[in-house]
Amino acid sequence: MTQRVMILATNGFEQSELEQPKANLEKAGYETVVVSPDDGEIRGWDDKNWGNSVAVDLTVAEAEADDFDALVMPGGQINPDILRMNDKAVQLVRDFNAAGKPVAAICHAPWLLVEAGIVDGKTVTSWPSVRTDLKNAGGKVVDEEAPVDGNLITSRNPDDIPAFSQAIITALERQHHEQMNEAA
Repeated sequence: MTQRVMILATNGFEQSELEQPKANLEKAGYETVVVSPDDGEIRGWDDKNWGNSVAVDLTVAEAEADDFDALVMPGGQINPDILRMNDKAVQLVRDFNAAGKPVAAICHAPWLLVEAGIVDGKTVTSWPSVRTDLKNAGGKVVDEEAPVDGNLITSRNPDDIPAFSQAIITALERQHHEQMNEAA
């Protein structure tokens, strides 16, 4: 069965941080599902202007962490700021984390990790302006492409997308092997 990855986003997501990891995951054989508070389409932010729209596959209200193998959250300043005010979106982050599933956040998206209360004691990174929030939430903040601490994967900016995508794929491969060993 193909592993499913939830991409949690809303209007104002950083275009490259949704589109490129999504394409990289699909190329590697994973199913991606865009989840957002509203149905229809959401619009990205690209180089100081509104960018492309992406179809929403499932609403936050309909989504459950149990139906997915990993969570990916693109950044952009607008997107995670809106999502961290959505109780169900924050609960989804908590649910993925509690299940030990990969939780990946890039750029400003680690704001959602702070809001979910899952940063304390973890090695994380983000866009520079979010790092104080991570530190105040108890995180050990580093300036690296894609630090992995347990099931948490974080990255700084669009330049990190190749390393970010590879870290997610590696986590999904490890998860799949663990599940196969348990079943054997």
